[in-house]
Amino acid sequence: MDQFHHGHHVRLRSPVRGAYLHADEDGHGVSLHGRRDSMNVAWAVHLVEGDDAHYLHLHSAAYGRYLASTTASAPLGHHGLRVEQRNYNHTYETALVWLAILSDSGDEILLQHFNGRFLRANGRYLPWNNGASIDYINDIHHISTMMHWVVEDVPARDTMPPLPPPTGLPFPAAMVPSRVITYAWRSFDGDLLASGTIVFTGRSVFRLREELARRLVVGALALANLGADDIVMCLPTRDGRLFPLLVDLPNSRQSLHVAIAITETPTHAALRFADVDAE
Repeated sequence: MDQFHHGHHVRLRSPVRGAYLHADEDGHGVSLHGRRDSMNVAWAVHLVEGDDAHYLHLHSAAYGRYLASTTASAPLGHHGLRVEQRNYNHTYETALVWLAILSDSGDEILLQHFNGRFLRANGRYLPWNNGASIDYINDIHHISTMMHWVVEDVPARDTMPPLPPPTGLPFPAAMVPSRVITYAWRSFDGDLLASGTIVFTGRSVFRLREELARRLVVGALALANLGADDIVMCLPTRDGRLFPLLVDLPNSRQSLHVAIAITETPTHAALRFADVDAE
């Protein structure tokens, strides 16, 4: 469809709620939020060729996870089944597959999941119910406008935006949740230059870059006279592409796989930075 271009970012806005589909900070949930200038409401589009249609994967620009269906009931006051963020290597690939269908007006789209249900907003009459879910259409002639979505293109910016500045840990380090970070640095030809696993405390993406720089500086980075500012941490996709990690990590203990790109290299030149501040 014309609204979706492979590798580009979009926002999905509910015209009824006036809010955007939002990747929650726990790295798991999906909800509706009003802010449009947030990386959490930007979704990268992956077009997947089907037998008779182009299907979509929608990849969160914030946490590198995919919009996915579940078989769990939606929370109380919401319709249908839950949707959530799932890892790019999740076992059930069909949970990530969506089909965009143009609305009767032609101004909006409906997102149909592989299981036949449609993505919908909640909270028409109870606005504090701000979750997204999936549900069947009971009457094709009376489709709920809560299943309508306006697609907004998010343009690319020329340079990487600054990372959020580090903040002090609110508790002693021993009390702050930690997670496993697996990292890999490959050449543009795919050769492995460095890799490893660390246990990282806190959420600061700025501090994570500093930590990875310290680990890499004894090797090829030092030989090339490179530092932390030359590192771009990226999140891999199902089809092997990379999207930059630009926000603080989810407030959970979920592990992350980070691919490292170096500025002024072909890998870095291929990255796309979403300009969420653009009008």
